[in-house]
Amino acid sequence: METRSATVTAPPSAVVGADAVKTRRRRPATDGDHVRYFLPKPGSTPDKPELGREMPNEGEALIEAFKSSQPFFALTVCKALTEVNGGGSPVIVRQAVARS
Repeated sequence: METRSATVTAPPSAVVGADAVKTRRRRPATDGDHVRYFLPKPGSTPDKPELGREMPNEGEALIEAFKSSQPFFALTVCKALTEVNGGGSPVIVRQAVARS
């Protein structure tokens, strides 16, 4: 009498070792209050970008950019501040400025 046993193996992407570490990249602040969206000005080039019409939100910027086969700009206005890090040294950091 022959006995067969089934072996199930998971794909490599599904196996996670105990020492696997997930890292997250720090993303810049892209809250709606801090980001402005623009289409390029006519005649603008990637080497010399010029802001054209401002769009009210990212969705409308995406739609208009798609319709006209052009890129759009997401602009974040920041100011430079100093903070003291854990070692007591001053560090220059950026802080997004809210729209007024």
